[in-house]
This record gives sequence, C-alpha cells and structure tokens, in this order.
Amino acid sequence: MTAVTDQDHTEQAGDAVPGESGDGERDGESLVEEPLPEVEVEVEPEGEDEHARMEAVSGPESGPEGDEEGNVSEDPGRANSDGHARARARRGRRDAGSGSPEPVAAAPADEDSADAWDDGLIARRVTAETEQAAVMEARGHNAPPAAPLTYDGPLRSRLDALRELVGLSRTRLDSRTLAEAGQVLDEAAARRRLSGQHTVVAIAGATGSGKSQLFNSLAGVAISETGVRRPTTAAPIACSWSDGSASLIERLGIPPRLRRRPLQSAESEAQLRGLVLVDLPDHDSAAVQHREHVDRILALVDAVIWVVDPEKYADAILHERYLRPMAGHAEVMFVVLNQIDRLPGEAAEQVLDDLRRLLDEDGIALGEYGEPGATVLAVSALTGDGVGELREVLGHFVTERGAPARRIAADVDAAAWRLRPVYATGRRTGLSEEARDDFAARLADAVGATAAGEAAERAWLRNANRACGTPWLRLWRWFDDRREPSTGRLPVRAQPDEEATARQRVEQAVRTLADRASAGLPAPWAQAVREAAVRGSQGLPEALDQLTARAGLPPGRPPRPGWWPVAVLAQASMTLLQIVGGLWLVGQIVGVMAPNLGVPVLLMVAGIIGGPIVEWSCRMAARGPARRYGVEAERRLREAASGCGRARVLDPVAAELLRYREVREQYGRVVGVG
Repeated sequence: MTAVTDQDHTEQAGDAVPGESGDGERDGESLVEEPLPEVEVEVEPEGEDEHARMEAVSGPESGPEGDEEGNVSEDPGRANSDGHARARARRGRRDAGSGSPEPVAAAPADEDSADAWDDGLIARRVTAETEQAAVMEARGHNAPPAAPLTYDGPLRSRLDALRELVGLSRTRLDSRTLAEAGQVLDEAAARRRLSGQHTVVAIAGATGSGKSQLFNSLAGVAISETGVRRPTTAAPIACSWSDGSASLIERLGIPPRLRRRPLQSAESEAQLRGLVLVDLPDHDSAAVQHREHVDRILALVDAVIWVVDPEKYADAILHERYLRPMAGHAEVMFVVLNQIDRLPGEAAEQVLDDLRRLLDEDGIALGEYGEPGATVLAVSALTGDGVGELREVLGHFVTERGAPARRIAADVDAAAWRLRPVYATGRRTGLSEEARDDFAARLADAVGATAAGEAAERAWLRNANRACGTPWLRLWRWFDDRREPSTGRLPVRAQPDEEATARQRVEQAVRTLADRASAGLPAPWAQAVREAAVRGSQGLPEALDQLTARAGLPPGRPPRPGWWPVAVLAQASMTLLQIVGGLWLVGQIVGVMAPNLGVPVLLMVAGIIGGPIVEWSCRMAARGPARRYGVEAERRLREAASGCGRARVLDPVAAELLRYREVREQYGRVVGVG
C-alpha cells in the first residue's frame, strides 16, 4: 500500500467499513492512532463531464436507491442520501479546516460501482499514491542539484591504484578475475557523480521479520504494505527525507510510482535530513525476481539495516549468503532484532547476546565501546520500543555523511581480498644472481666454452713446442703425424649427436631458469614467466652456434711472446753445437783433423743436453701465456653465450618479473600497505 493523507485517516476513523483492511490491519482496529497533516489532493476522474461534476457538488437529481443493508434498489430515481451526507460532511470539515472551498471527486456514473466507491477509502488511496508520486517527482526534478560526493585522499589513492592494477593485469589475468574490481571502480565513479548530501540505506530481512513495519515506523506513515500474506513487499520502495535524491533513487532502478515522502514534521526532517530509506523484498522469498532485487540493490546502497526476528535470526541463508560475505562492510551495517515484544522477561537480552555471538563468528566487527563496526539494536516496530533509539542512531549516521565513502572503501577491501591469491605470495620471488650465473654457465657448457678454452691452451703450447723444440723432436713428431692421424686413437662423436646434445643442454638450462624464476609466484604470473622463457628459447641453439663460430678461436696461429726469438736462437745454437761436434769427430775419424776427442765430444754433449733443456724451459715459460690465452678464449665464448641467453631469455623473464613487482606494489597500495 502507499502513503495515505490525513483526510483518509479522518474518514477512516469515522466511516470505516467493517471487515475492510487497507494496510493489513485486522477488522475493528483503527488504521492510525493519531491524525496526520493534511495533504490536499484534487481528483478529476477520467471521462467525467461538467454535468457530472455539478452533480457531485449539488447532488444528483436521480440515482440508485439503497436499502438498509446497502443493496442497490431497482428505482433509479432515488439518491443515495447516506453517501451524499458523508460527502457534504467531508466538504464541511475540509472547508472548516482550510477556510477555502476544495474540489470534490465526483461519484462514478456506474450503478454497480457507486456503493463500492462510496466510502472513498480505496479511491482516495490510489489518488493519493499517484498524486504524491507526481509531487515527489516534480520536487526531485525541480530541486537544485546536490553537491557531488567527494572522496578523501587515501580512498582516492586506493581507487587510482586499483584502476592501475586492473590496467596492468588485463594481459595476464582473465576478465572474470578482474570483473569484480572493474565493477567496484564503475560503482565508485557512478556514486561519486551523485549527491554527497544523501545517504541511501536499505532495510533488508527475511519473510515475516517485520522490516516493512519498521520501515513505516521510521517514516511515520504507512508506506510499505504489511500483512500476513507472504511475500508482502514485491518491489523496493524508496522514501526520501529531503529533495535532491532523485538521481540516487533512479540509480537503484526504483520507478517514480514507488517513491514516497515521510510524515512531514520539522523534528523528523531535521533528524533524518539526507536519508533515503529503501524497503527491499524478502531476501528468502520464493520469487526469484524478489531475490534479484535484493542482490542488485544491496550492491548499490550506502548502508543496510538487517532486520531479524527471534525465530529466524540464526537462519543459515542470512548468515552464509549475506552477513558472512559482507563482514568487511560492518561499519555501514545495522542489525536490528525486531519483535522483542514477543519475548518475555530477559529473553530479549539473551537472544540479543546470541545474535552478537553469531555475528562475531561471521567475522563482523561490532561497534561497541567506541570501536567501529556494526550497530546491533533491539526494537519492536509494533509497540515502538527502540524505534526512537534507532532513529537517533540513523540520524547521527546520516549527519556524518561518511557512509558512501566507507561503503566504497569496504568494496575495495572485498575486491582486494578476493584478488589476493593472484597477487600476493608468502615467498620471496625473482631471479637471484646465483640463478643468473647458473644459467650462463649452463649455456657456456652447451656451447663448449670450457673445451674451447682448453683447446686454445693446447694450441698455444703446441705452437710453443714447435717453435722452441729440438729439430730432431719436431722431425719425429712430423713423421709420426704423417704416419698416423691425430684422431686415430680417440673416438670422434658425430656432428648430429653433438648438436642434439647441445640442444638438450640449452633446453634444460631454460627450464631450470623458468622454474627458479616462477618459484613462489601466483599461478597466472608463474605461467607468464614460463611462457616468456619458452618463447625466448626458440632459436636459441642456432644463435649460440653462430656466436660460437664468431667468438671462437681466431684464425691462424696463436700470437707469439717476445722471448720466443731468443728461445729459437738458443735452440739453434744447441743444434749447431751438436753439428759442429759431430763433424769434428767425423773429421778425426777419417784422418782429416788431428785426434782430439775431448773438445768435439764436449760440444756434442752440450748441444745434446742443451737442446732439451731449452725446450723444457720454453715449455715451462709457455704455460702461463698458454693458460691466459685459453682463459681469454673461454671468456669470450662465455660472454657471447651469456649475452645471447640474456637477450633472448633473461630479459623477457625479467620483464615479466618487473611487471609482477609493479602490480604487487599497486596491490599494496590498494590494500593500504606501503
């Protein structure tokens, strides 16, 4: 039902029809207990002509005649004197109260509807509903626009961080994961553009909890229908205590015909100015559409009053579907235990304590002892006990003008908590220097950097031996090389086998690096790191082969140190001594020269012993330069392999880790840390 005027209540008190209930009251009970301020409504039924309007004022010349039981007589010439008497009495009361004549609704011309509409109750209620909705709509459109909502610095920073977080994560996370965060951002932007001087509070509850009755008690007038029929509230109804709230109500999707104004009183307007109260359908209604209304509007209002009764305050549906998921919204939540008049003695306090216990188990902080949290009250909408306290608490709550921002902050907290598994981790993440060095070492082994260095060292020593060795030893080595290939004693691995082994080593190195880099990361980011490593490994073996060819041993012989000519001259001298001593002995043998064995023998021995000594000395002296030459060759190859691996694998992996660190920092700002 809708709000009724004081004119309705005045007539109901005097002319109520027995057995008829307008707002769910029982027969014989008064609809209201005190007169309400008068709201003048002018009704002009559709299709009525001037003659009918004149008959409504002066009385018809002829009409249906009713008997004592209200039945219509067959004689159409007699007027319904009782109906016109009541009409004249109502006009007299209105004229006496206002001091000016007031238009009166004409009686229907239809004979069957004359008695049905004669008491005026239903007709005036429908008229009052239509006119009041039109007046409220006109006021809402004509009222000056209210100042938009403003968020404080910390909340703006958190919203900016959440927006940045969503933007950075779109390429790494699926749209379903980011849907709630995007919805929070959209709702925060939409609410910010609307009035900051109004607070939208929804009254929610289960079937039979009395939320509509409490709604009417707060409004001071019967706005929402109450009764034993379930569900009673089929669509949300809004009641605004001040103008300028039309845009907020439109955002909730409540049509103008379901928008009302409370009882007009200076005290009520001053206490609850800025309040927009919404009566929701039952959240446990059998009608799916009703539950959809509840879920949709609960996501848009600034605060919610949960109305529970002594029988269903521990209902699992209420706690598991609504209270527990909304535990983070405790600061914008009221939990009202209604119908305490049904509890005898101290039973109300016991039920209230048990309700607090259940809320604490749900994780809802209770606003007690000055701490922020949910407000828990006990009221009786039927007797009015506790309603004044609830109205006072609501007044302070609305006056603060902080509920919209607290609701948005709670929504951000809820979205951040649900995103925690895809951003937060309890382990240290990233690539350590040890992991980087191990990757470079594995690539170096794959390209044979160590073997290449050793080969360079052997080549340098071999060149030194050839330059500084004795001629006889070099001649023997030359003959031995000609007689047997150098690889004859060692099995040589085929080229395809070497390539397959090198490729396997590269793949193993990439997998090891990906596992170390993704260790401890949330699943989406770990997958992104592994994918980046796999993309970089494509073509890496071929690139390493090319680098090995360019950065391997330089063509030609290794460079010679400056002491090599001296060693070569010394070796040549030793060889010359051997030749001179030998020729000398041969000359003595053939008799060409005088016999003297001492000198030629000494020369030959000096040459024979001196040659190996010079060769050994050169070999010892060549170890250092040969080792440095081999190390330099190995270093060049390692650097080439490391550079190739860094460009193709390490840099993409590091970019993914950097992106994760960036989103992790933004997530820390969203949750208020760092």
